[in-house]
Amino acid sequence: MRSFSKIVSTTSIIAVAITGLGLASTTVNAAGTSKADLEKGQALAFNRKKGNCLACHSIKGGKLPGNIAPPLVAMKARFPDKAVLRAQIYNASAKNPNSIMPPFGRHKIISEKEIDLITDFIHQL
Repeated sequence: MRSFSKIVSTTSIIAVAITGLGLASTTVNAAGTSKADLEKGQALAFNRKKGNCLACHSIKGGKLPGNIAPPLVAMKARFPDKAVLRAQIYNASAKNPNSIMPPFGRHKIISEKEIDLITDFIHQL
């Protein structure tokens, strides 16, 4: 019984050490996006100097949301193909020339990686 106890104790210590070193696997959702990436996407979307999505959209968890654009809810139902959502964020005027949404990608307001992170965050809403 003592040897089993030592094994469990040693295994626990190793697991804590691996987690502390950041070597443990990250939590990934069904779409293959990590929790850390979703948090980065949310931070970018809420950042007034980056995505600034809250200037126009209402988003769960956002403070002082705008109301001149649709609320960002049920996004998987509205955009089953995540690539279509990404294209909308990249350049909304491609689909609607009268859109007031800034063409974030076309004007290089945010980077390609930032667009991907924001798309992943928005798509899971």
